[in-house]
Amino acid sequence: MAMIWNAVLAAWFRLKYPHVAIGALASSAPILNFENMVSPYTFNAIVTKDFRSESENCYKVIKGSWLKIEEKASQHGGLKQLRKSFRICKNYISGNALHGWLYTAYIYAAMTDYPTPSNFLSPLPAHPVKQMCKAIDDPTTGNDTFAKLYGAANIYYNYSGSATCFDLDDDSDPHGLGEWSWQACTEMIMPTSGNNKESIFPASEWNYTNRVNFCKYVFDAQPRPNWITTHFVGHNIERALKRFGSNIIFFNGLRDPWSGGGVLKNVSKTIIAIVAEEGAHHVDLRFSTSEDPKWLQDVRKTEANIIANWISQYYHDLAHL
Repeated sequence: MAMIWNAVLAAWFRLKYPHVAIGALASSAPILNFENMVSPYTFNAIVTKDFRSESENCYKVIKGSWLKIEEKASQHGGLKQLRKSFRICKNYISGNALHGWLYTAYIYAAMTDYPTPSNFLSPLPAHPVKQMCKAIDDPTTGNDTFAKLYGAANIYYNYSGSATCFDLDDDSDPHGLGEWSWQACTEMIMPTSGNNKESIFPASEWNYTNRVNFCKYVFDAQPRPNWITTHFVGHNIERALKRFGSNIIFFNGLRDPWSGGGVLKNVSKTIIAIVAEEGAHHVDLRFSTSEDPKWLQDVRKTEANIIANWISQYYHDLAHL
């Protein structure tokens, strides 16, 4: 999740060092996702909305699947059947591990639900959420829930078609995300794991004590939940930004689960929010292609024009000192 941290840092850097940075483009920066500023249900509610917007059946199949996996895992021979259904490698399997594996696929597909093919976290087609729901809605799988889920997971984990089995015990870090666990245990205490009754995931509460226990066990570290909001701008952020901030663009795509913690409306004439209904995480910063939709091209042009004006104003001011 280093990309999230970098996006938030862009805004904070401009606020902390206005004499160094002329401005900042804070793309997909969940700058509000701290210390009771955003509901802990928001993140997964957006994931739920993404899948439900593609297919009500897709939403219902995923929502109902967690209990089915749990029940099957507890039966005699159930893990063996789950291993076969999901093509899991023979070294390790458990119901909880399978839950986590599927959860990761849905979360990251929502984050990277780009309008063009990508290779950001995994090789993915354009609109991966839509493609996952197509796999779930495929009539050839009949009423076999596990076959439907496998088809969806295969979009995220094996779109290239090279995997022969999936390792639930793989602790490698091909995307360089390992440092996120440390940050999430020290600085980035972001309550995002709550699920209400409408969630595509099992109902649950954000539990700070669970975070503390995890961080103590893994790192022997004590989280600092108030550090971010004390050291940087925290509560009443709009009032604070309006009083001492300038030259920041906050871009958010509303299909990105992190957009729930983003700045979604203009704060002032120079602190500008750009919101894209169909946008996903950092989509504005991805390489441009001939297949980019017009709305994305327009977002990038708007950002470039704003930044050009910042630079022009800066040199104008230098010339008139």
